Amino acid sequence: MSTSDKDTVQDEASRSDQEASSSTANADNNEAESIDNKEDEMKRAAAKKLIERYFYQLTDGCGNSNCNNVYCASSKTFLFKVKNLSPNEAAAQAIQLFSQDARLCERHPNKMPRTQNQLVLPTSNSAQEQSESEKPKTPSAENPHTPSNDVKLSLCTESSSKNSKDTKANVTVPYLTEERLYEIIDKCEEKQCFAPLIRMLGEVYSDMTSLSKSFLQNDVNSPIDAILDKAGGDLTRLKKEDVRSLEGEKDKDEDMRSLEGEKDKDEDSCLSSSGCNSRQKKLPVDLSSVRRAYNALFKIKSSVFESALVNALVTLAGYLQVELQRKHDTYTTEDIVNILLIVFEIPALGSGEFLETALPALCRATTYLPTEVQAQLALAWSSPGRKSMRSILENLQQLITLRVILSNIPNIDIQDDNVITSATKLMKVVYYSNILAGVMESPELREDYSMDDSYNGLKLTRTQLPPDPLATLLGVNILDCRKPYLPFSEFYNEPLSDVVEMDRDFANFKSDMGKFSFMNYSFVLTPPTKTLGLYFDNRIRMYSERRISLIQSVAGQPSNPYLRLKVRRDHIIDDALVELEMIAMENPVDLKKQLVVEFENEQGIDEGGVSKEFFQLVVEEIFNPDYAMFTHQEDSQTVWFNPTSFENEAQFTLIGIVLGLAIYNNIILAVNFPMVLYRKLMGKRGSFEDLAEWNPTLYNSLKQILEYNEPDLEDVFMQTFRVSYQDVFGTVINHDLKENGDQINVTQENKYEFVDMYADFLLNKSVDKQFRAFYKGFQMVTDESPLELLFRPEEVELLICGSKNFDFYELEDATEYDGGYTTDTPIIKQFWELAHAFSTEEKRKLLQFTTGSDRVPLGGFSKLKLVIAKNGPDSDRLPTAHTCFNVLLLPEYSSKEKLKDRLVKAINYYQGFGML
Repeated sequence: MSTSDKDTVQDEASRSDQEASSSTANADNNEAESIDNKEDEMKRAAAKKLIERYFYQLTDGCGNSNCNNVYCASSKTFLFKVKNLSPNEAAAQAIQLFSQDARLCERHPNKMPRTQNQLVLPTSNSAQEQSESEKPKTPSAENPHTPSNDVKLSLCTESSSKNSKDTKANVTVPYLTEERLYEIIDKCEEKQCFAPLIRMLGEVYSDMTSLSKSFLQNDVNSPIDAILDKAGGDLTRLKKEDVRSLEGEKDKDEDMRSLEGEKDKDEDSCLSSSGCNSRQKKLPVDLSSVRRAYNALFKIKSSVFESALVNALVTLAGYLQVELQRKHDTYTTEDIVNILLIVFEIPALGSGEFLETALPALCRATTYLPTEVQAQLALAWSSPGRKSMRSILENLQQLITLRVILSNIPNIDIQDDNVITSATKLMKVVYYSNILAGVMESPELREDYSMDDSYNGLKLTRTQLPPDPLATLLGVNILDCRKPYLPFSEFYNEPLSDVVEMDRDFANFKSDMGKFSFMNYSFVLTPPTKTLGLYFDNRIRMYSERRISLIQSVAGQPSNPYLRLKVRRDHIIDDALVELEMIAMENPVDLKKQLVVEFENEQGIDEGGVSKEFFQLVVEEIFNPDYAMFTHQEDSQTVWFNPTSFENEAQFTLIGIVLGLAIYNNIILAVNFPMVLYRKLMGKRGSFEDLAEWNPTLYNSLKQILEYNEPDLEDVFMQTFRVSYQDVFGTVINHDLKENGDQINVTQENKYEFVDMYADFLLNKSVDKQFRAFYKGFQMVTDESPLELLFRPEEVELLICGSKNFDFYELEDATEYDGGYTTDTPIIKQFWELAHAFSTEEKRKLLQFTTGSDRVPLGGFSKLKLVIAKNGPDSDRLPTAHTCFNVLLLPEYSSKEKLKDRLVKAINYYQGFGML
């Protein structure tokens, strides 16, 4: 070849290279422009795809031995050979090349994640038996024109290890990745033909193997994923230090807490028979990728693929149910968890055909999940899956509500609806996930106060409810959850609570036949409905005591079928506590009988109203400062045990009995205990966070110490491990939290220890004797009750104290009328005008006068059936009331002024009987 010919060839080659470079640059520019135009999730996927090409070009090269690209490992002039790039360094350099729009080799394969690209499973036990022709081919120097591995419309496949050992031919199994779904969507939209997408969804989502291998984590590209996570998919937001962090420099953000400032939930997973609170470090399935893929998929009109996906999910649910019922070992726990994680991320699962067909089938299948799978699923949803927790919960709530509406047929037991029951069982997994994803306290704060239960030598036995296997495996206790990820109230299903028949449900709960009972899933029921379950349990026990008394009377051993208390109004504490102490000493079982109260020298049959007044008066006297059994916290307006009280333990035991009797007899009390008391009653010691409600001023002061990070803490706060408090006479008493506490200063090193010890002293140690006595009395009445099963501590407060929503408009809507009165009667309109204009204190007095209690019942005034009945024409008589039946007898006064005068007098002088 002549010199001129060579020059010509070189010129052509040069022009060709320039055109190729220009073509590459244009292509990259077009691709970069497309990133800017797409949504955030598409930006990330496209950017990641290009960066992967740079990454593999730097690490593996393009396979062309004649490559002259200085940014390609196959080139002899490769700029980075001397560096011997690590994966992190290569990832950082790839990002820089992307930002510079550097040259990409045309022949370089657009590799897919290796973790899934190499999922070729041999059918025999030996990997060597795999045919050479079936191995994935890669470009080489000897064959530089090997076809690219770019994603084609036909799905990439993998061999299945689940074939018979006698068959050596591999069976292709389709699976999905985010990139593959994007490619299929793009090609379908380009051709306006969605048949390939429909076929792909049908194949993958109807097959357990395919779905379990889809959307797996990409470990190779984790450095790229990490840096893109910082940028949110937009590389223009990257900072230099973000890139440097991949090259070995310290990541300045490594100590920042993830996701809403909470603690990192990604600790090493651990599940054992003894239970464990740890989390999964990393899921096999990439949930972020799944969410982005679904966002892209559901931007297409859902009617295009909805039926195909729904049918596939129904088929999948059938296979999953058979697999779980027969307990095959074909699929591992990880496989099943992967399938459920992917499926329950579908955003439309709670609407349309998905809600009516697919979700019920999936819930029925999950009924058979082993406890280990439930636990792994709970852990997965509590850490990386928690972003979808609310959506999953709402979908399950939608399904239950829909079924309740459709199943609201007379004589149909809702506990037999397998869709409702299976959705409720799955909701329990979400419930425990919600606890794990929240703010948790140490299990060491739990304490069994019943270990030394005895009273005057009589041993008290407490009924232990069977533990929940899932809670045991996870090491979860509701008392350890200081703040859940989602409010517990979001788990209530009001339509279900309104229609469930608690008498049947209670029978199922007590049955040994293994029937479903919502009492075992009490998180789904509203507190008023759960109260019915407690009511039935208490009433059945009362009736049982009556039958026993009747039998004893027939046998010549007469006994009182009721717990009768006869008291003097002026000596109510002395009389009540003396009688209760005698009963507790002689036969504590009598405390389980129905309470009947009689005031000496007063006429009145106790149908509930007399007992209400009795408890109201007892509470007023017990918390009277003259008794000095309790102290009053000014900041929080709550009462607490007096650590220096002169009263003996028996007095506190009897007060605990009174509180237990109020719950047992369904009576609301006007007590103002802080929440820490109810947590302690359920078995949890008080801690620093409980001080926020108990004593806000002290809590804020201690919090200032914790938040102060300067080295001069000792000089600023001048606090030692000696604390002070006052007795009932105002005398200051010093207490050392440690030996020689006045010589130990609070420093940056020991400030957390000081705060914990101080809170422990105030809420636990200083009142240990008083509280244990109080707890014993409470348990003497409620030891056999399913109280702990049904109620959380905050719900126990509602049960004892009633609702804080003092809405008289709600009371007006719930009130009924009798004797000729209606809502349109002038005096009734005048009555409510006056009632709404009353002060809060006057409203409480009116409520006390008409119902016997000044507290709002659990569930609000809508649960209170007040009746206003006509009591004759206009007269000078005062209104009267039957508090046992919540009936107000109101004469038809001639004017609004006269009504107000008589009503105000009545509510201010209501105590006793026969007052007119």
